[in-house]
Amino acid sequence: MAGILAGLGLYLYFVELPEQRTELVTATQAKQILPFEQAQITALRVRSHSGEVVLSQNPGHPWGITAPIQTDADQRQVQALLRALVTGKVSRLVETHPASLTPFGLDHPSTVVTVTAGDRSETLSIGDAGPLSSTLYVLRASDEAVLLTDLAPKDFLNRTLLSFRRKELLQFNQQETEQLRLTYPTTEIVLYGIEEKPKKKWKIRYPIEAEADRTEVQALLFRLEDLKALAIVDPGPEREKLAPLLTKPKIKVTVHAAGTDQVVRLFQPDPTSGEAFAQTAPDGPIYKISPSVIKELTKDLFAFQDKRLLGAETSDIALLSIKTREEQYTLVHDRDGWMLEDQPNEKLRQDVADLLVSRIVNLPAEERVLKQVGPLAPYGLVAPVAEFVATGKDGHVAGRLALGNQSGGLLYAIGQRIPGVFQVRPDLLTQIPSRLALLASGPATPP
Repeated sequence: MAGILAGLGLYLYFVELPEQRTELVTATQAKQILPFEQAQITALRVRSHSGEVVLSQNPGHPWGITAPIQTDADQRQVQALLRALVTGKVSRLVETHPASLTPFGLDHPSTVVTVTAGDRSETLSIGDAGPLSSTLYVLRASDEAVLLTDLAPKDFLNRTLLSFRRKELLQFNQQETEQLRLTYPTTEIVLYGIEEKPKKKWKIRYPIEAEADRTEVQALLFRLEDLKALAIVDPGPEREKLAPLLTKPKIKVTVHAAGTDQVVRLFQPDPTSGEAFAQTAPDGPIYKISPSVIKELTKDLFAFQDKRLLGAETSDIALLSIKTREEQYTLVHDRDGWMLEDQPNEKLRQDVADLLVSRIVNLPAEERVLKQVGPLAPYGLVAPVAEFVATGKDGHVAGRLALGNQSGGLLYAIGQRIPGVFQVRPDLLTQIPSRLALLASGPATPP
């Protein structure tokens, strides 16, 4: 009996199981449109009614376009097409060696894709949509088979040279960006980054030396990363006609990242036309862009300034005096936290004190009313409703903030960080705790 069982086990292991595995592999291969793995593919030829595009990739390099021009390819678009091809499945074998291709839209295919993997290749002709959504009829050249596939029309129809071209005008890593230069017709703004933990800090170098608004700078970097061409005008008659109009850029942006400069110039010769253009090299292609990009990148100095009006960081404050029409006290900062200057032995609610100081330090200007401080009486700033003075560890005044009258839902304010009169949100007025609420023995104060 033991011998019979052993023989049966060997039969299953060496005969039945390999046959099942072979059948599974064969069935899987039968469902695949292509016999290649994605990593094996070295070239693509995509022909449609708009023309033919040839793409290739050398080991260790990104995909590039080699015909009808030589230029960089949009890596995401190429990878999306490759994934669609290698993961596409055959839903049904419709017919082999068909007498007519017309019923499937394959007599005049919308797209023909030739895939090359080393010395092997396969050609797929894309026909009409199938009876179900997201299906296409495909003619596979190697076995002249008409296949109903799960390929999605969006991946194969209306593919043009522009579809596969790199449309990003700039390629840089935000983390490696060291300097940004925005050159306008009458002025220039230079920003530079300083590596700090946990996040990079940005400063203005020109036209003034000042702290920069990190959020605004990051938004600028995202806009530059996302700057894409809507169309590309290559050397030829159209470019020769357009180039003489592009002499005075609205903005010139220079990104210094990883030790190199990337430059893009933005033009809008006729604002009423609804067209805008960009160039990254004088003799290179002209890119058509959205006119809204110029508006988004046209910023004045105030947009990039750190708008927190007090002008001091929490870590630099030794004393913070707080004066309103109801309250007046001074907070002193030492190694153990905050305490009241005139009640040093009274224990304070440190979370309440920390939150108050943070709100004062980080109160930003929402709108600028005057670039330079003038008469303060019209804004209620001669006798402000609230005033805050920060003294540094060196004993000198490190920051000032005064709040005045309310107008249009905002308060007028002046601060030490930026000259001028501004408007701020009024929330801080209702968030200043009383002296009693600060004390650990006093009543709780609302956040």
